[in-house]
Amino acid sequence: MKDRVSITMLDDGIADVRFIRTDKMNALDTAMFNGIVEAIEQLKTMKGLRAVVVSGEGRAFCAGLDLSSLGSNEDSDDKVTKDPTRSLGDRTNGIANRAQYVAWGWREVPAPVIAAAHGVAFGGGFQVLSGADIRFIHPDTRCAIMEMKWGLVPDMAGFPLWRGNVRDDVLRELTYTNREFSGREAHEMGFATHISDTPYEDALALAKQFAQKNPDAMKASKRLFNMMQDATDAELLQAESDEQSKIMRTPNQMEAVMSQMQKRKPEFTD
Repeated sequence: MKDRVSITMLDDGIADVRFIRTDKMNALDTAMFNGIVEAIEQLKTMKGLRAVVVSGEGRAFCAGLDLSSLGSNEDSDDKVTKDPTRSLGDRTNGIANRAQYVAWGWREVPAPVIAAAHGVAFGGGFQVLSGADIRFIHPDTRCAIMEMKWGLVPDMAGFPLWRGNVRDDVLRELTYTNREFSGREAHEMGFATHISDTPYEDALALAKQFAQKNPDAMKASKRLFNMMQDATDAELLQAESDEQSKIMRTPNQMEAVMSQMQKRKPEFTD
C-alpha cells in the first residue's frame, strides 16, 4: 500500500487518504487496487475515526484502469485483472468483488467519506470518486464513464452508486458514448456535491465540521443513508426508530447537548 496509497491521521480523528502513484496519474494497476482495498479495511476498524478525506496527489484524482498492466505478468495471484471470467463473479469483499470494492468500500467505512477530485477522473477512477458520501470537484476536471471505449461495461460499482444521483437518460448517454465531460458538468448533472477551485481544502474544512458531531449519530445516519435506495418505507421507519433508540441518552449524545449549551468543543469517546 505504501507506494500507492497513504493515510495520514490529522487532528480530531480525520484521516487524510491520498493516492500517490503520481507518475501514472494514480491509474489503477494491481498494486493500486490492493492498496485502496487495504486502506478501506484499515479505516473500517480504526478507533477514533471521525471523517475521511480522499484525494489524488499530482495531476489527477485517478485516471482509471492502467491498461499497460493488463498484459503484464506481475503479481500472478492478482484477483482483479488475471482471469476475469473466474474472478469478476466472485464476491470476495462482502457483496462486491475486489474491483468493485475500491469504489463501493467507501460506503462501508463507518465515518463519512469526502472525496476531492481534480485533473482527471476517468472510468474506474470516476467510480471510486462516486463511492464517497460527499464529492468536491474542480470545475476543469476531465471526467468520463470510459468503459464503452474499450467495449466494456462500467463494473466497479458505478451503477448502484450513481442510482439516485443523476437522471437515468443522462447516465445512459454518458455510458453509451463514453464522452468526456467537465467537473462543472458533473456537478450540474448530480455526480458531484460541490464544485470548487480548491476541492481538497474545502473537503478538509467540511471534514472538520463532521468531526465535531456525535460519532454515534454520524455512523447511524450513514447506515440509514446506505439502505435508503432499497428499503421499503416500513423498513426505513423501523430503522430510524431503532437507530435513535440506541443513541438517545448515551454519553456521546449528552455530550453533544452539553457542548452546545456550554458553547465549547465536544469531547466524544468511542
